Amino acid sequence: MHTPPTKKSLGQHWLHDDDSLDAMLTAASIGPNDIVLEIGPGPGALTAKLTARARQVIAVEFDANLAHELPMRVPAANLRVVQQDILQFDLSALPPGYKVAANIPYYLTSNLLRVLCEAPNHFSQAALLVQKEVAERVCAAPGDMSLLSVAVQFYAEASLGALVPAELFTPPPKVDSQILQLRYRETPLFPGVDIKVFFRIVKAGFSQRRKTLLNSLSGGLRLGRQDTTALLGRGGIVSTTRAQDLSLAQWFALYNAYSTAKM
Repeated sequence: MHTPPTKKSLGQHWLHDDDSLDAMLTAASIGPNDIVLEIGPGPGALTAKLTARARQVIAVEFDANLAHELPMRVPAANLRVVQQDILQFDLSALPPGYKVAANIPYYLTSNLLRVLCEAPNHFSQAALLVQKEVAERVCAAPGDMSLLSVAVQFYAEASLGALVPAELFTPPPKVDSQILQLRYRETPLFPGVDIKVFFRIVKAGFSQRRKTLLNSLSGGLRLGRQDTTALLGRGGIVSTTRAQDLSLAQWFALYNAYSTAKM
């Protein structure tokens, strides 16, 4: 069967490199008892490898033509194809402990990471092929943190997998990609935390990225500068610090300081 044309509007780039595809399976530790959610299977190069190794593969494809052709391209009894926008897909219908494998278009990355991490029925492990810059941003350490890295690392342990050069895709994207490995935290990083309040503080901190936390938190939380200075002091954080410099433990300290003050 011919390789289908790509749709630029959907950010489609097909990967057929065996080593890179095998690295995806390794990154998600796919085994014979696993149920795997594949997002955006396209022409099915990764799908074929997943069905050969996993117990079942649920492939969610937005492109109606690709979804229709996939069972013919990968005639496997353990493959179920769902033609749907992954952001609308009911993750609660999957069995607990499912794994995720996906080659994600850039425009979808942040929203998809949020949906996967925040889902009550969450994944156990994931291998997501994303732009190299995005993978590095998700795995960043204090000094280079962003709202995205804090949000993902709050829920999962994130690490960098194999680098996949642009020339291995058809058509080649403008930048290289990298496998982002996620292992969902079996025990919450901060048990008992009010997630809405925690991320209200984090979002306020990153609301004016180039400014100090004194300025960004004051504006984002609508606190006076004196109250914000006191808040930072109770959290053990110097007021001239910027949001990208904080560790998750420091965000938690700030959350505790905010919650106990009942601001």
